[in-house]
Amino acid sequence: MTDRLTEGLARAALPLGALATAAVLLVVFYYPVGTVLIEALVTDGRLDAAPVRDVLSSPFYFGAATGLVTDPLGVPAGIRDWARAGFPAVGFGLVGFTVYQAVLSTVASLLLGLPGAYLIAKFEFPGRETLRALTMLPFVLPSIMVAIGFVAMFGDRGTFNALLSALGLPTISLIYTLPLIIIAHAFYNAPLVTRLVAAAWENVDARMVESARSLGASPGRAFVDVVVPQLLPAALTGALLTFLFTFMSFPIVLALGGLELATVEVWLYARVQHLDLAQAAGLAVVETVITLGITYAYVRYESGGTGLARLGTGIDREPLLATLRDPRRIGLLAYGLVVLVVFVGPIASMIIESLTGPSGLTLRYYSFLVQRQIEGASFQVKPVAAVTNSVVFAVGTLALAMPMGVLIAILSTREFVGSRLTEAVLMAPLAVSGIVVGLGLLQGLVFGTDVFGHRLTATGPIAIVAAHAVAAYPFVTRNVVPMLRSVDERLLESARSLGASRFRVLVDVELPLVLPGLLAGAAFAFAISIGEFDSTVILAEGSASYTMPVAVERYLGNRTLGPATAMGTVLLAVTALSFLVIDRMGGRYEP
Repeated sequence: MTDRLTEGLARAALPLGALATAAVLLVVFYYPVGTVLIEALVTDGRLDAAPVRDVLSSPFYFGAATGLVTDPLGVPAGIRDWARAGFPAVGFGLVGFTVYQAVLSTVASLLLGLPGAYLIAKFEFPGRETLRALTMLPFVLPSIMVAIGFVAMFGDRGTFNALLSALGLPTISLIYTLPLIIIAHAFYNAPLVTRLVAAAWENVDARMVESARSLGASPGRAFVDVVVPQLLPAALTGALLTFLFTFMSFPIVLALGGLELATVEVWLYARVQHLDLAQAAGLAVVETVITLGITYAYVRYESGGTGLARLGTGIDREPLLATLRDPRRIGLLAYGLVVLVVFVGPIASMIIESLTGPSGLTLRYYSFLVQRQIEGASFQVKPVAAVTNSVVFAVGTLALAMPMGVLIAILSTREFVGSRLTEAVLMAPLAVSGIVVGLGLLQGLVFGTDVFGHRLTATGPIAIVAAHAVAAYPFVTRNVVPMLRSVDERLLESARSLGASRFRVLVDVELPLVLPGLLAGAAFAFAISIGEFDSTVILAEGSASYTMPVAVERYLGNRTLGPATAMGTVLLAVTALSFLVIDRMGGRYEP
């Protein structure tokens, strides 16, 4: 009887786990996000969609494109009049600007990332594996910290202008300009492009290239006809992800552009701050439709690209330092200098700024953090509390995101999740704004929800952990899925033939074999929680529940760059531990 009960529980474990995961996602993601979207579609209990119509018909949001909604029949005539007038410049509002900066950021990320892919795939040099590991930067460095680094590097009194002054050159004001935002976005997304394309490049079959050369193709022709088609899926995947991430960018645009260069995400946050929730909901619907469409396109094309996991080397690498007379190597040397400015400069500048005062080296900003901790008022941000909150929330995130991510990975590999549309829905947290998630959790959990006559509420910290888990579990899933798919089916069949149940095979065979992926997923989840800003800034209930990223933003908001860089350096030290864990455990991320 006991054996039958145990076997029955084992068989039911996976379905029950799937139901539990679905219930958690319903409570902490789909329902909260749904309440925000429904608010834009329903008025007084009836379908109205007035907030969405207001957004779509507002020249502020869509500029010249509002005619598609307000007067669709007049669009052909409007285009004809525009052509007759000599194609004058037209504006496409806030959404158009968001798309514009995302396109420019995507192009900049490709231009900065593709040479790095070429370098990693084609050449052997000291530190190559370290450089490869650094391509995980977008997933372990908090974006608000990167924004602080760019202010310290490219601000009016930053390192870059100090260097120009030392050389006798005129200084350049880049702060609150679109080029600086684009460079910061490239900092984040170029490593992703590099990692994706390098993985594809390393797996190009060298025999195909040799065959093309033996048939008379020049090196350039062989590259265009053989190599490029095999790199395009990976490049397209990187471009789609980059566009998605930069379209939804929040802390970087908020810190480096403000409302003067606001994107949809920044303006959405501003509407929430001003309690204009109806307009925020309408804007959230429009943004979510766009980002979910991009996510679906990414899922559609993902199978044609390559992941970030290295599968083998198809092309023999050349020693990078063999000669400096080769134009390619000279170009890569110049590329290395650009990388130092764009990637190393901001982080180094943040650390230097935290240790530099008007009269030279100083610890005054770190002393300020200590003084704030000891003497600060209850409403002020205290550094130790921020660090403690971040770590506690990250541990809570692990406890929730790990089982969710692993279960979804198991269901995906066993083809319970069959359609691309279903997979896109499960990966929706990648595409839904953190501001929208935070607003939904604030309205649905923190403010409370009536269930069968009872008012259910949750504190801000619980809502923060829920938001962080929603943001983190897709990364757990994407780390575990490729490793589950690589498990030898014969091992599983052998265990089943010896009488092991399906659940027992999973626990005793599959999960131990994918342990590196589990550990890497845990490290990613921890790092993502430590650096999450978008939802946290909405859900934090005062200074007592602020995290390190929120503390950094608050210090920057006071126009005191020194304490902000000091707090950013503390944040860097904590997230660096997560990065080291990822590197040591050989994690592989596959979007």
